[in-house]
Amino acid sequence: MANNAKKHIFFVEDEPKVRKPVGRILEQVGFKVSYFSRTSDCLEQLRSRLCDLLIIDVKTTGVNGIEPLQKAKLIIPSLPVLVIIRSGDLPMAVTALKTGASDIIEKPLNRKSLLSTVELTLKGENRTHPLENTLLTKTEMGILRLILDGKSNKEIAHLLHRSVRTIEVHRSHIMRKLGVNNVVHLVEKSIAMRLIELPISRY
Repeated sequence: MANNAKKHIFFVEDEPKVRKPVGRILEQVGFKVSYFSRTSDCLEQLRSRLCDLLIIDVKTTGVNGIEPLQKAKLIIPSLPVLVIIRSGDLPMAVTALKTGASDIIEKPLNRKSLLSTVELTLKGENRTHPLENTLLTKTEMGILRLILDGKSNKEIAHLLHRSVRTIEVHRSHIMRKLGVNNVVHLVEKSIAMRLIELPISRY
């Protein structure tokens, strides 16, 4: 934790009951924290002040959805960003990761998980994953994207003009390659590992 004092975190959260205790947790382990209740103020400061990590709640008052993440990445494309979402909001998590978030933090926030995620993000360790050499076929990758969009086997079969049984087989292959045994774990792992960036084989 000794090097944390050198790291400056921008924290955007419009709920004082969340902003203050989370900020104290970060300061207690040595981080410098700048607080913002409005994303517009944070984005303005990003243009002129050093920031090593941005933590932002996508539900902050005054903006919609993923807009603050998009704007922050336009100002500093390489800036690591952690996005706070409501627990179980998988569609928002998928959208945030596809938009460029480094990782996701779910409410209610947990001290141990928060600090671990912050530390790994600052070290850049959450930008790689152990499945980087796993190959998904183009068909499997397409089906995975549809699964992440919440499509059922029947809906995927209709969209891809395949039989439901064929989709079931492909889904089984995807789950086996990624080491999961149910759809919930498949979605969770896809979010955690940013599988949209996995290499794809030609066949």
